[in-house]
Amino acid sequence: MSVTSAKIFSGTGSQYLAEKIARSYGCNLGRVIVSKFSDGEIQPVFQESIRGDYVFLVQGTFAPTDNLMELLLMIDAARRASAYKVIAVIPYYGYARQDRKDKPRVAIGSKLVANMLVAAGADRVITMDLHAPQIQGYFDIPVDHLDSSAIFIPYIEQLKLENLTFAAPDVGSANRVREIASYFDAEMVICDKHRKRANEIASMVVIGDVQGKDIVLIDDICDTGGTLAKSAGLLMEKGARSVRALCTHPVLSGKAYDNIDNSVLSELVVCDTIPLKQHSDKIKVISVADLFAVAIRNAFENKSITSLFIHSQLKEKRAKS
Repeated sequence: MSVTSAKIFSGTGSQYLAEKIARSYGCNLGRVIVSKFSDGEIQPVFQESIRGDYVFLVQGTFAPTDNLMELLLMIDAARRASAYKVIAVIPYYGYARQDRKDKPRVAIGSKLVANMLVAAGADRVITMDLHAPQIQGYFDIPVDHLDSSAIFIPYIEQLKLENLTFAAPDVGSANRVREIASYFDAEMVICDKHRKRANEIASMVVIGDVQGKDIVLIDDICDTGGTLAKSAGLLMEKGARSVRALCTHPVLSGKAYDNIDNSVLSELVVCDTIPLKQHSDKIKVISVADLFAVAIRNAFENKSITSLFIHSQLKEKRAKS
C-alpha cells in the first residue's frame, strides 16, 4: 500500500486549535462530520478518502468526557477506513493527574485512557506537558511528548527581567522548573504546599530567597488557580518585587478566574491547549499551533523532534556562548 499524504482532521473540542495547526502546516483541515444522536451518542464520519494516508486527529481530552469518546471513535473510524497510520494529536491529555494509586481503591485514570487509545487503533500519540512524564510508559505505542518551554523561553527572554528567579508552585513541579532555570542560569525557589483534600490547600511555605526578585512561577496545569494565587501572595509577602505565572494548560475550573483576577499576579500566561471559558485582563494566551505543526511534519517525514525540547535549546545556547 502506498502512502499518499498527511491529512489533519479535528474533533469538535479542538477545532479552534486544529485550524491554526493546519494553517501553520500549510494545508486545509480534512472534512469530517461529527453527529450526535438525540440520546447523546456520537458518530464521526470522514467526508473524504483516507485510504493509505497518515491521518492526524487533533482533539484535546479536556472536559466534558465526550471529547475523549469522540477521539476514540474517530480513531476507530480512521482505522476502518484503511488509513495507513492514525496519530492522535492530544494537546491536553485529560486524566493525567490520576497517574498512580495514592490512596486505596482508586483508579489509575491516565493508564486507562492510554489503554483505550491503543485499543481504538492509534499508532502514535503526540501530546504536550503530561502532568507526569512517566505516563509515556503507559503506552505500548510511540509517544511524542512536546515541551512548552519551546514557547515559554522566548516569551521570558523578551520580558528582560532584571532579577529573574523561577519558582515551582509545588515540589512536583521542581524538575520542570529546574530545567528552565538552568537555561537562564537563574536561581530557583519552591513553594511547598500541603493539601487537606483535592483543590484545597492547608498550608504553604517558601523554600529559598525571593527578596527583591522578579519571580516567574512555572506549572503544567492551572485548575482552580488557588495554588498560583496563594503562591504569588506568599512570594510577595517574602519580599518579591513581582510575580507572574506561566502554565501550559488553562483548565481554569470553579472560581479560577476570580482567584486569578483577585491575586497579586501581574499576569498568567497560558497555552491554547484548552480554550478559555471567559476573558480576563490578567490572562495572556500563547499558541502551540506552530510547535504541533512541526511535530506533525516531522512525524510524517520520519524526522527527529529533538530540536523542540529544552535540553536541545540549552545545548545550542551553550555552544554559542
